[in-house]
Amino acid sequence: MTSSSEVVEHRQRTGETEKMTVNVGVVDLGHVDLLVQEGFYSNRSDLVRTALRNQLALHSDTVKQTVARRTLTVGLQHYSRADLEAVVAAGRRLQVQVVGLARIADDVPPELARAAIESVTVLGAFQASPAVRRALSDRIH
Repeated sequence: MTSSSEVVEHRQRTGETEKMTVNVGVVDLGHVDLLVQEGFYSNRSDLVRTALRNQLALHSDTVKQTVARRTLTVGLQHYSRADLEAVVAAGRRLQVQVVGLARIADDVPPELARAAIESVTVLGAFQASPAVRRALSDRIH
């Protein structure tokens, strides 16, 4: 990669969230509502976020080992047009593997993306123009 590529580890900030839907049984939902009503949590989402963070903390060693074993980038991985042009010029192809956010710049044409990117595996979110997404659709896992 060229020096213009960015790998940034960060915590979620407001506006950088993804929606996740969770189906729960009515008894569990009642328990959640009771805890909210009793003031333990400000709302249902607060309880779910707290529970999620607690589970992630509980399994943090496993996550770290898996990230290292699978050589995943954690955080934000941004690919600029210049990055992808340099990869193609070097006769290489990328295997994008990210836990977090992988982003391809808006000025990257679909043909360049196909020439530079062999595969895309993202655990989190993948941001690219609709045309680039279509061009890479058979390579996104």
